[in-house]
Formats: sequence, structure tokens, C-alpha cells
Amino acid sequence: MAKINIDGHAFEVDDNDNLLKAALSLGFNLPYFCWHPCLHSVGACRQCAVKKYKNVDDKQGQIVMACMTAAADETIISINDPEARDFRAQIIEWLMINHPHDCPVCEEGGECHLQDMTLMTGHTRRRFRGQKRTHRNQDLGPFIKHEMNRCIACYRCVRYYRDYAGGDDLDAFGAHDHVFFGRHEDGALENEFSGNLVEVCPTGVFTDKSLGADYTRKWDLENAPGICPHCSLGCNTSPGARKGQIKRIQNRYHGEINGYFLCDRGRFGAGFNNRKDRPVELMLKSADVLEPVSKDHALEHLHTVISESRGIIGIGSPRATLEANFALRRLVGAENFSTGMAAPEQALVKLALDILQTTPAQSISLREVEQCDAVLVLGEDVTNTAPLVALGLHQSVRQQAYEIARENKIPTWHDRAVRDIAQNRRSPLYQAGACATKLDDVAVHSLRAKPARIAELGFAVAHYLNNQASITPDLDADIDTLAQEIAGIFKSAKRPLIVSGTSLGSTAILQAAANIAAALGETGNVFLTLPECNSAGLGLLGGQSVDDALERLHSGAADTAIVLENDLYQRANKTTVDSALEQAKNLIVIDHSTQATLAKATAVLPAGTFAESDGTLVNNEGRAQRHFQVYQPQGEIQDAWRWCSDLMAANDAAPQWNSLDDVITALAEDLPALATIQDAAPSAAFRKAGMRIPRMPHRYSGRTAMHADESVHERRPIPDADSALAYSMEGWQGQTPAALRPFAWTPGWNSNQQAITRFQDEVAGPLKGGDPGAQLLYKRTDEIVFFPAEVKAQHGWQAIPYHHIFGSDPLSALAPAVAARIPKACFTLCPKDAGFLQLGEGDNLELTFDGETHSLPVRITDDIPEACIGVPVGLDGLQGLRLPQELTL
Repeated sequence: MAKINIDGHAFEVDDNDNLLKAALSLGFNLPYFCWHPCLHSVGACRQCAVKKYKNVDDKQGQIVMACMTAAADETIISINDPEARDFRAQIIEWLMINHPHDCPVCEEGGECHLQDMTLMTGHTRRRFRGQKRTHRNQDLGPFIKHEMNRCIACYRCVRYYRDYAGGDDLDAFGAHDHVFFGRHEDGALENEFSGNLVEVCPTGVFTDKSLGADYTRKWDLENAPGICPHCSLGCNTSPGARKGQIKRIQNRYHGEINGYFLCDRGRFGAGFNNRKDRPVELMLKSADVLEPVSKDHALEHLHTVISESRGIIGIGSPRATLEANFALRRLVGAENFSTGMAAPEQALVKLALDILQTTPAQSISLREVEQCDAVLVLGEDVTNTAPLVALGLHQSVRQQAYEIARENKIPTWHDRAVRDIAQNRRSPLYQAGACATKLDDVAVHSLRAKPARIAELGFAVAHYLNNQASITPDLDADIDTLAQEIAGIFKSAKRPLIVSGTSLGSTAILQAAANIAAALGETGNVFLTLPECNSAGLGLLGGQSVDDALERLHSGAADTAIVLENDLYQRANKTTVDSALEQAKNLIVIDHSTQATLAKATAVLPAGTFAESDGTLVNNEGRAQRHFQVYQPQGEIQDAWRWCSDLMAANDAAPQWNSLDDVITALAEDLPALATIQDAAPSAAFRKAGMRIPRMPHRYSGRTAMHADESVHERRPIPDADSALAYSMEGWQGQTPAALRPFAWTPGWNSNQQAITRFQDEVAGPLKGGDPGAQLLYKRTDEIVFFPAEVKAQHGWQAIPYHHIFGSDPLSALAPAVAARIPKACFTLCPKDAGFLQLGEGDNLELTFDGETHSLPVRITDDIPEACIGVPVGLDGLQGLRLPQELTL
């Protein structure tokens, strides 16, 4: 720690920080542009100037850049010195020379970092009368709108995109005041994290194109704490809505998970919420047609249906909340509840949870992934299945650079110096997967192999770390050599990491990952990805597989099924589902999206989306997190758990659930292992100084005018029984528990990524009061037990799952912006196999899976193992396939 003096006041700060970070962490208003907590310091904008003094006797001092000056012991600086203030005012005036001053029409207006800094420095009058330079804007795809004339050349965009996110199709062109930031030609930005440019850019150069298409100012949005529903990581989001429509998704800082960033699927995948073909009314089937009916009539009919059924099965969903699944379980009985996961998937989820709970493997957070200095990615294409892991791994390979910098007395925040001294040296990252990935560019070695060989590699690495771990017999020489190399690296690493998951459908791969972690002992860190946003929650809740549920319907053991936020055709092949549903007398579907199962329903109950409901999701590391309703939905839409409660109402013994807290209390009583979810967020009774937390900013406008066609009187805010939030702009405006913070704003700091500094213990550190969530997984033993190295040989042709960040997730695929980025579906072959099958690029190939034939064009590439065919998961009707799968050609 270091003792420094700022404007006559003494403070103790971390001596590893620079003065800008230290000052911001202490709450000082010091302007900046080029600096960012994750991009560190390059001193490009000169905006954070302060006066630094040699000692207490020095009255003259000198101007220094706070971001480029260490917070060393006995440092004396002044932020308010007149010369420093004048310097900062001149800098902002120079930066604004070519700016178009188009704030009234700029999408960034009202949350612009440039606006904040202009006001903070006192630059209020434009003196420049010369001609401004102009640029031609580019079409950067469906996500990002480009307005280059607003640029102030802070270089944040290219530093984030190229250095941090690993993209290579955005760059700086030109020089001096003619510098241009964009692509070499028009076209969609290829990096999966390009949407973060919207928040990284301190001006309106890069803005959210989907928001711009139906624009609403920041201060006119309702917000609520959200959890991304598109993968298992549980990234925190801040959805913004207006008039019952989701307008945008912003990042909500979480110190242990997503930090400052989101992937493009999470940021732009919420469009399914606004689709016009959504079920919004109660419907019953009459003469093979679903027709709207009143709620009373529908519930009376369904009470009769349930009471007269000879058997009932409830099929839950790993994309629905714990509360909704528990309510369905209570409705049908635990013995009749299905998790909604296919049997192989459920077995993999159970195995992953067992590894995290009952083995020595140490599960780490996404933030800790960035700090690991040796990584093996075993059987997982994380860029497409759990994207933010890939972003974290891009940072992990820099650990060697930081170590070199420390050895040479270079502070790690000095970004350019660290990169210069390290050159291209990186910490080792090894990949073993079934296809090429976006991490290949930073990997020491990338193995392309069938799942069996990937598992063999993992077991061999564990064996060479600890010979008590078994190894598969007759191991290939190249696999054996690679395993010894990886084991040697892991032995010398301070923080080794194994990343694995369920996407290749292999239990052996997960077991091999667990063996490596166990063999490493105290340094055995593991990060396991799961299929969906609440897979871990359903794994802990328990229940039958969807296969068991469909068999009960097919056999006639049950004639009524209640399906919760799930499309059965994505869980099993069409023939199996059709056969089961044909035997079902009643099919009650509770969902928010139109899908194939809903078309077969005899009754439809419209559920709320993530933006229209409250509930708890459990991420891949076992962290329970709560999301809250953004706006009050119209019509008959309500939380799925409320529909289950309504269906239970005919039973005299039905529980009286009037709020989400009632359901959580009942869940904790029935399932003590999940009782910790009560700590995921404050209850609905929480108040701050007797006030609720407002969903709307204090500048929210038009709340009366919006409903002027109905009444000229202002509406009374709708009471919220399920949370401590208010559908209003009135309420507590100060610090709130992190789990209840709808948006980031503080006086003088309107932009999201800048305002959040006021809610952190220190910049880039944990949120004040702690990061949200409650851990549900606890270690039971440290006893080292290894899985046997049993791998089923795979000698013939095999269909391998190929996941894509845009398209493989069924919900985000319904969003128009994401739909525009879904690639053309194709089967992937290596050149040798294509020659054997006499197929050329683009030729059609027919494959049969479980009796269903699919025909797609062929893509030929070296990035797939021999005797494998890459099958695009979820694209072009390829839902419900059980992959990997042996093929006969």
C-alpha cells in the first residue's frame, strides 16, 4: 500500500495502481478518455492531467498524466490546481474541434462519456470556426451503427477489439486528424464481442443499431436487473424497455462473472421478446384450432382436465427459472416431474455437478479464468457455447507478459510497455476439440480429434501428473507426446486451468477433466460449461429425463402433459415426439415463444419472458442469481409459476402463493439443498429509508403522455408483489444492494461503464456490498479419487456437433439482429473424406439420424478430423439430434 496526498488530503491506496485508477476509486471526478480498467494505460488522450509535486516544499509542480503515473508512496498531486484544470479544458477543446456537435440527434446523447467530460472540464463555448474534417461511415452489419465523424481518436475501439477481444477486422487507418477507425471494407464485424464497442466507445461513433431502429433515450427506459438466458455463464445484464418493448440490453457489471463485457448473443439476442407471433392470450383448442378464451373459462376447463386425467406428467425446462420448475413439480408431484432435458444431456449435467461437488476439482469464477497461466481446453468450443469464457482466455494468455513486465519493474497497467517488452510471448494454452476455434490463434497447440481421442488425451495428462490416475491402453504416440508436454507445463504453472463442458456429449471428456484437476491437487482449477442458462438448477432440482416423460405418454401411463417453456422437438427426434404426443389426450403448454410443441397444444398459457417475469437461475459454477421483471406485461401474460399456481387452485390442499417470496420459501422447505437461493437477492419486503428502488431514471419523461389516448390523468404505479423494485421514477436514489441495481448512474457520470466506478469498492473490483448471487455447490470431500480411463473406441464414421454462437441457441435465433448473422447450414468434411465420398464444395449430402433424413450442402475444410462429419446444431431444422452419433455411409 502507498500513502498519497490529493489536494491536501491523505489517502492510502494500492501502490500497484496508477493515479487515475486510485483517484477514481476514491471517488474523485477526474476526466479521462483513452483509459479503461480492462484496457489499461497508453496516455493517448492527455485528458487526465494533474499537477504533481516533488515534495511538500515544491510549490511549482509539473503537469503529469494520472493514467501514466504510478500511485507511489508519498506522491503529492492536485486535481483542482488551476493550471491542471486549464490544461484539461484545452485538451477537451482540441478534441472537440472536428466533432459535429450533434448531441440532439446522436443515439449516445444523455449517456455520452464525451458529454460528461466536456461538462466536467468546463468547456461550454465553441471557438473553432474552421472547416471540420468528414469521413464516410461504414455498414458494419446488423449490430453496430457507425458514425465516424464523432470520433475523438482515443483509440479505445481498436485497443479493445484487437488487443483485448482478439478481433482482426477493425483497425486504425490514416494519421493525424484524418485517422479512421473501421474495417478495410464494409461488412459485419466478425468478432463475437463486437457489441461491447457500443459501451467502450466514449462517444457516438459505435452505437447499437437495433436500438437506433426504434430509438428511445436512456432516461426514458425502464430497467431491471437481468440475467442473460442464452448460455450457462449467468452474465448480468440491464435490459431497458419502453411501452412494453425491450429496446436494448446493456452490460450490468459483476466482478466475478462478466465484468464490463457481454458477448453479441447476449447483447443482441433479446429480440425474441418483441416478436408479434408470440402467444399473448389464453387459448384452448376447438375443432383443431387454438382459439382465445377468457381466463376463468380456461382455468375451469383445465381444472377439470387435470382432475379427470388418468395420469399427468410435467415437463420442465433448463431455460425456465427454478421457481417455475418447482411450481410445476409441486403441481404434478415429484414422481411425475421431468427436467425437460434429454437423457444423455441430463446425465452429463449430473456428472458435471458431481465433479464440482464431490471431487477435489476447484471450480473457479469467470474472472479467475483470466488470471490462469496455463490452460487446457478439453473438448469445448467455448467461443460458440460459452462465449465469455473465450474472452477470458484471451486475457489468460497475457499472464506471461505480465510476469515479464514485473521482472523488469514495469507496472502491469502500462499497457504499451508491457506489450512491447513481451512481444508475442504468451502463456501456454492448449486446445483439444473436434473443430477449429477462434482461440487457435493464441493456442500453443490445437488438436483436432474425435471425442474418444480427446478423452484419451485428458486421461493421459492426468496420468503423467499423478501415476495413480489410469491411462488408456495402446495410446497413440502423438497423443502420448502431447500429454507429457501438457503435464510438464501444468507442473510448473502457478494457476493451471482445465476448461471443459458438455457440448461434445462425452462423459469420458468430463471425467478426464476431473482427473486432471484431481491430479494437480491444490492447484487443480476447473471450469465446466453446461448447455443452458438453468441446466445446473434443474440438475440440482432433479427429475426424470424427457425420454422417460415421452415414454410414459407413448405407453399410455399418462394422458396429460404440461410442458413448461420447452420445445420437445429440440429434445428428441420428430418421430419420437410425434408418437408420444399423438397418444396424449391433453397437452398444456406454458410458454412465451411460438414453437413446434406449442402448435400441438390443446391449451396454451402465455408465460412471461425474462423481461416479464422474476425468478432464479443457477449458472455453471452453481451461483444462484435473481432476475426481475422489467415492465408489467399486457393482457394475460404472467410468470410461469403463477400459471402453475392457478392450475393448483382447484385442489383444496394447494399452497397459497401470492408472491415470488412465497414460492422461494416453499422451495427451500421442500428442498433444503437449494435453500440458499433465498440469499440470491433481497426479498420483496426490502426497503431503503422506507422506499423501493425505482426502475426508471429520475429524468424519465412522458409517463403521462404515453397513455394520453386512454386518460389525461397520470396512472398510479402498479404495485409489485414480487420484488423491492417500483414501476416508477420515484424511490431511493442512492446506493442499493447490487442484486437490485437496475442501471448505473451517478451525478456527472451518465455513461454506463464510467458510472459503475461509483458502485465498486475499487475500480474493476467487486461491487459495494458484494457481487450478487448465492453459491449452491459445496465441497463434501478432498479425497483424491480418479475416474477409470474407460473410453469407448470410435473407428467408424461419426457425426460431431458443430455449435454456432448465432443460431444454435433457439431463443436468440428468434431475434432479428441475430437471425441476420446465422450462417448457412452445411455438413462439414475434411478433404480426404470428401474425396472418398466423391463430393465437392457445395454438393449436397444426405444423412439419416434416427430414421430422419437431412440434406445439406457440403463444406470442405482441414479443420475437422477424418471420418467425422460436422453437423450444425439447431440450424436448418437440425433440432433434437443426439450427437455425437455413429453413422453408416
